[in-house]
Amino acid sequence: MRDLKIPEQRHPEKARRPDNPQPKKPDWIRVKAPGGKGYTETAKIMRDNKLVTVCEEAGCPNVGECWSQGHATMMIMGEVCTRACTFCNIATGKPPEALDAFEPGRVADAVAKLGLNHVVITSVDRDDVEDGGAEHFAQTIRAVRHRAPGTTIEILTPDFIRCAPEALEKVVEARPDVFNHNLETVPGLYPEVRPGARYFHSLRLLQRVKELDPSMFTKSGIMVGLGEDRQAVIQVMEDMRAADIDFLTIGQYLQPTPKHHAVDRFVHPDEFAAYEKAAYGKGFLMVSATPLTRSSYHAGDDFARLRDARNAKLGIA
Repeated sequence: MRDLKIPEQRHPEKARRPDNPQPKKPDWIRVKAPGGKGYTETAKIMRDNKLVTVCEEAGCPNVGECWSQGHATMMIMGEVCTRACTFCNIATGKPPEALDAFEPGRVADAVAKLGLNHVVITSVDRDDVEDGGAEHFAQTIRAVRHRAPGTTIEILTPDFIRCAPEALEKVVEARPDVFNHNLETVPGLYPEVRPGARYFHSLRLLQRVKELDPSMFTKSGIMVGLGEDRQAVIQVMEDMRAADIDFLTIGQYLQPTPKHHAVDRFVHPDEFAAYEKAAYGKGFLMVSATPLTRSSYHAGDDFARLRDARNAKLGIA
């Protein structure tokens, strides 16, 4: 039986990779250790409902801040991913279990108990499932709508690269408020950073969401500090706008273990501010670009701003 707390068992495909040094983080990256009453209460709800969160599994630096406010990003379909991206801390391999039919109900119950105005639901990749987990996503969205009708729903999905087109259609038909799928990095780094994925497939996935439902907000994000240059980042912005993506996130890559992809550099906050200015200039409705930006960081507040930005563009009071 694998012990997913042991790095060699959590990432068996990386065990024989040479170590990459982990450079000291600059002052602008450091965060407070998690703790406090709100954090403890959120953790209890997650454990009581037997739920996995990407906050914990991916080692998010913002977990203390978010959980203290009762905000947790649910990760459905298990805790083992069938991909082996070199940046990611989620356990990899063959998932030991089938999809849990009762999980959508437990997610919905946790959302209601937390009293969330906005929830982010993501997942591992499940290439072992015929539809990539699309129906499971749809069931989870419907369960949250039923149990917490006032909660807006943001999903962060896999790429469904091995699935029929109907897989994506199932998810869109369930009508989440925001459909997010991260490009993660620039296309030139895909063979090393995201070997199981294809840049233009992911871009096309988000474009298809808009074709299926033009009213649905779309969102995507990348990390910087992996070895990309500014021109490549600007080109990704251009590609995203060509696909009519509404919301862009850019954050600093942080190396989970010495076996993961090396940090090429720590990008200064001024450079993030320049990326944000450039992205707004290209027509994104919403941009979040800071060293600690993550897909679901401040997602509820950002959704309200995203909705207001669209209304202002359309001239709706």
